Amino acid sequence: MTIALVVSDVDGTLVTDDKRLTPATVAAVRRLATAGIGFTLASSRPPVGLRALARALDLTLPMGAFNGSTVCGPDLAPISERLIPEPVARAAAERLEAAGVDVWVFARGAWNLRDADAPYTDLERRTLQADPNVVSDLGPLLGQAAKIVGVSRDHAGLAQLEEALAAEIGAGAAVHRSQPYYLDVTPPGIDKGSFVAELGRRLGLPRERVATLGDAANDIALFRESGISIAMGNATPAVQRAASAVTSSNEEDGFARAISRFVFGDT
Repeated sequence: MTIALVVSDVDGTLVTDDKRLTPATVAAVRRLATAGIGFTLASSRPPVGLRALARALDLTLPMGAFNGSTVCGPDLAPISERLIPEPVARAAAERLEAAGVDVWVFARGAWNLRDADAPYTDLERRTLQADPNVVSDLGPLLGQAAKIVGVSRDHAGLAQLEEALAAEIGAGAAVHRSQPYYLDVTPPGIDKGSFVAELGRRLGLPRERVATLGDAANDIALFRESGISIAMGNATPAVQRAASAVTSSNEEDGFARAISRFVFGDT
């Protein structure tokens, strides 16, 4: 069955490590459009972090931000939004702080934090092309949190914290690392996979006609809702095992190579 929709993760997949769209990636997306194949994004980024990509790639379909819990149009007009239940948000923030990691809260359309010079803030500025909102107290924002992020240079420690926090929160929220240094807490019962499934229903497409691409643990849910799932060469072995195919890394035009080989069947 031919592919009619491609849904891609962003960081580690669509863009390079320095957050660029390569000419080959842009050309691959243009080729999809010319062939009448839909293309959109499912990312842990907030909507504002998808704006420049939507413009550069002339996207027309809804996009899934915050791992699919917020859906917006290419113009960032909101379509739907789910928030983390406040008691869960407060418990997660307290646990992250107790573990000694920096805490960011995405709420009220802003990236909120206490220390503008903390680790990875420069990277996030470049990624989102936006500045953070610096506050003295994150507490008042936890009743409206779309995503909470624990940030740390201790990647191994953050991996251990991921397991512990997921066990403590249970079904109260989704807990996944979107990058080795970012531990995301997002609303329960929805993920990148549920975003793709709903989009497929709206477009009248069976799962077999959907292709997905990703590199991180939060992309495994994306893979489950597609006929072809493609892991990046830079993905961990566990993520690669969850996919039906593996392409080159995001630094080697893996996205463009995957579209050529697995969507169009080029040899």
